[in-house]
Amino acid sequence: MRVALMVTCVNDAMFPETGKAVVTLLRRLGVDVDFPAEQTCCGQPMINTGYLDEAISAVRAFAGAFEGYDAIVTPSGSCAGCVRHQHAIVARRAGDPRLTAALERTSPRTYELSEFLVDVLGVVDVGAYFPHRVTYHPTCHSLRMLGVGDRPTRLLSAVRGLSLVDLPAAEQCCGFGGTFAVKNADVSVAMASDKARHVRETGAEVLVAGDNSCLMNIGGLLSRQRAGVRIMHLAEVLAATEGASA
Repeated sequence: MRVALMVTCVNDAMFPETGKAVVTLLRRLGVDVDFPAEQTCCGQPMINTGYLDEAISAVRAFAGAFEGYDAIVTPSGSCAGCVRHQHAIVARRAGDPRLTAALERTSPRTYELSEFLVDVLGVVDVGAYFPHRVTYHPTCHSLRMLGVGDRPTRLLSAVRGLSLVDLPAAEQCCGFGGTFAVKNADVSVAMASDKARHVRETGAEVLVAGDNSCLMNIGGLLSRQRAGVRIMHLAEVLAATEGASA
């Protein structure tokens, strides 16, 4: 199986350890993963803001960079959702049959990390060890657009040493929403404040999610509140083996 990592813009620019964790995790599971150097933004910021024409070049670049792979894995529910559900809209807008055909090959093969682990590899116990109290935030796109369901929590529950605690009102949005947080700052802060309060109520040491954009939003508030709660991407927890041999 030829597998490619779609690392995403946010991770490439701000959270490189997440991409490294995906590679570490997949290699542990016997998957040889490529990193196509031609990859750029998937076009989600433009698409979600209504700039479909401006997204055409990004979508075309995605189709070219990931052509020929059996699976494309990304540590982002929002970017996976964009590829699977929004790229076709851009292709229709472009009126390019060749682009449409290319996306019909790449889009269905694009998986959010937990989907790939559970559905494609058939793995729940990935051999991780993480002795901490953890709560999980299900991000909007992974929950509503992809329908990942309980895959992430099943993976976390199988991590040795990890204590998983339920997050109150877990399915409520954190208020990030890409440009929503910029255009509607007051509403976004109010939503993130509610989420941060619920995180603190769990007594968790670590907040985990499958999208670093959401973690960045919630984590910013937690940091300013000096809550003492770390944020970590799901991939980093699943790649962890800290102290496993002790």
